[in-house]
Amino acid sequence: MSDKPLRNLVNVRESGFGPFGQYINIGHHVIGADEPGAMGGRDTGPDPFELIMAGLGACTTMTIRMVANHKKFPLEDVRVEVRQTAAATSGTPHQFERIVTLTGPLSDEQRRILIEMADKCPVHKMLESGAEISTQASDAAAA
Repeated sequence: MSDKPLRNLVNVRESGFGPFGQYINIGHHVIGADEPGAMGGRDTGPDPFELIMAGLGACTTMTIRMVANHKKFPLEDVRVEVRQTAAATSGTPHQFERIVTLTGPLSDEQRRILIEMADKCPVHKMLESGAEISTQASDAAAA
């Protein structure tokens, strides 16, 4: 058996904590998800939209860090704040705002390059272009 973690595979099951609590298994990582109390949940974890925003923020910081390291820019720290500014309505997509904070003795040009990289992160590209999702029923019998 390989010690290599599974990538691109996420398993989700109900946790039993309230009507919407979930366990999310990603390789050897376990996190939770839930709906806030106002939506009938118990707020035992982030809601699904917050998980998407977390993915966007993490991908953004990682992309910026990779570029800064590759170009040997003096980036000391990168932080990203993501918030949903509008929910989708008929004819309009969800809208998010991303605020990137770069710390370190960077030139204006280095800052410009790193901020431009935010739009190059793979999660940003996926969210902008959309994704195709297929759904199949499991052949496994209910346990």
